[in-house]
Parts: sequence; structure tokens; C-alpha cells
Amino acid sequence: MTSLPETGWPLIPRETLPPPIPVAGRRSAQRGAPGRPAGRQLSMFGAETTEASPADLAGLLAGPGQLGRMGGTARVSVVVDAAWRVHVLVAELVARGLATTWAPVEDQDQDPIDAVRDERSAEGETSDTPEEPPPRFEVRTAYSRRLNALATAWPAAAAQLFLSGPRLRLWVAAAGHPHPGGYRLGLDPGKDPVEVDAALVRAGLAGRVTEDRRAYVIAGRRRLTRLTELVGIRPEAAPSELWPGGAGA
Repeated sequence: MTSLPETGWPLIPRETLPPPIPVAGRRSAQRGAPGRPAGRQLSMFGAETTEASPADLAGLLAGPGQLGRMGGTARVSVVVDAAWRVHVLVAELVARGLATTWAPVEDQDQDPIDAVRDERSAEGETSDTPEEPPPRFEVRTAYSRRLNALATAWPAAAAQLFLSGPRLRLWVAAAGHPHPGGYRLGLDPGKDPVEVDAALVRAGLAGRVTEDRRAYVIAGRRRLTRLTELVGIRPEAAPSELWPGGAGA
């Protein structure tokens, strides 16, 4: 019997996704989807000029994403700190033909996301009001043969990882945050960051790994401009101040 091809459908109805969480001080968004700024040159390897592929999920694995294997299939999952990231990632993964689900994360133990608040406290940004832990969500693909090539090559492929625009776009959508004087990409502190650092250097985004190995910080106007060009137009669900090139980034 001939097996049916995997299509990534049915999709998750948009109304079942968590609503985007407003960001404090967020300015009102303009009507309509965000467009490309006039006069901006497209990058040769940017998200807007490179065809999307399941191999792009290497961008999630370079960051906090996790790879799972079962039989002749594989899946990728990642925990995110905001509902807007769920919206963006579901759309991006489904566009690559991957069935995708999400679920709230009940365990609110310390993780890379909490490091953002810890870093602010270390820099003197303290508050007398106890903060509620932010909601977290796990976004995961279904086990799929479409991810076999990535699963077979990983982690050995990390040594020659090429971070194209679409791969960086997924990473930013999952774990990108503005940083004083730069932009921060979340990492899994349990992974060796040496190969990821080398890949970012090759992409023209040389930066530094934080001491706790939870993030990679990119600084400098030229590098930040390149990051903005590579990841492409801000998704409609993403707050402008959190996306590369935005007011806060």
C-alpha cells in the first residue's frame, strides 16, 4: 500500500492559539501587516530571498531547541516565553510542511528565560513588587520523516552549520530579545556554544556568549543591521520592539 505524503495538515485553528501577550509600553501597531522599509536592500541569504525548508529548524537547535527521535522519524521542540512566539513559530513550521502543536508549560522552574530577569537584577533593575513568572509554552513538531536528514546529521552538522536568514528567523522567533547596546539570542546552557559561536562568526554576526552560557549577545551597528536584513520582515504577531531592527532592538 502506498503511504500518503505528509502535508503538515490539519493546521491548528488560529482561535485555539493563546492570544498575543501585550508588552508594557508597546506602541499601537499600524494597521495592516508590516511591510519592508523603503530602500532596504534584501540580503542574498535573507529569509525573504531563501526558500523555506525543514532544514531551517537547525536554527532552533542552535538555540534552545531540542531534537527527538522515534523510529525512522524525528521532531523538534522548543520552550518559549510569550504567546506571540507561539503564533509566529506555528506559522513558520507549518509553512515548512510540518504538523505543529503547542501546550502550556506548567513547571515554572528556573530556565534560560528566567535568566533575562536575573540579568536585569544584576544590572540594578530591581523592583519591590514580586514578579509573577511569565507564562511559558512548548511548541513542537509532530514526528516526521521530513526531519530525518536533520536528525541524521545532527549534532555533527553543527560544526559546519550555516546560519541562513530562515534559520536565524526561527531562532529569533523562539528566543530573541533586545539587549542593551545589542541583541540577544537564547541558548541551551547544556550545549557546547563553541560551534554556534563559530557559525555566527561565519554569518557576520560575531558576538559573545554570556558567562552563564544562556545567551549569545550580538552588538555593533553593522552586525545588528546584518541581523535585521537576514531575519527579514517582522511577523505581524511579533512586537516591533522585540524584533531585530525595532525600537527596542
